[in-house]
Amino acid sequence: MAVKQKKKNKRKAGIKTGDTVLIITGKDAGERGRVIAVFPEKNRVLVEGVNFVKKHARRTREDRKGGIHELEASVDLSNAMLVCPKCKQPTRVGHIILADGSKVRSCKKCGEIVE
Repeated sequence: MAVKQKKKNKRKAGIKTGDTVLIITGKDAGERGRVIAVFPEKNRVLVEGVNFVKKHARRTREDRKGGIHELEASVDLSNAMLVCPKCKQPTRVGHIILADGSKVRSCKKCGEIVE
């Protein structure tokens, strides 16, 4: 008898690589950082300077050092909020369809286009 696996909800991320985000919950709440990578299949985002974890590494070669290294871990997408480049406020992401038919992201607070 096969066990049915639960399908994970894949949310469309309104955040892209290079955006500035504000962390709204967790141990790094209130910190801002630039997005390094987005993982939409996992609903996670990697933010520069946020959520440091310690990784223990063994020395494997002559040139690679062992020890305890600090590196950034990903944060859940729901814990990061886009910061509008125009009004500098954390905001939700909206979408506007322009006259030429292209769809662009917009700030829900000031209405400006986010690029």
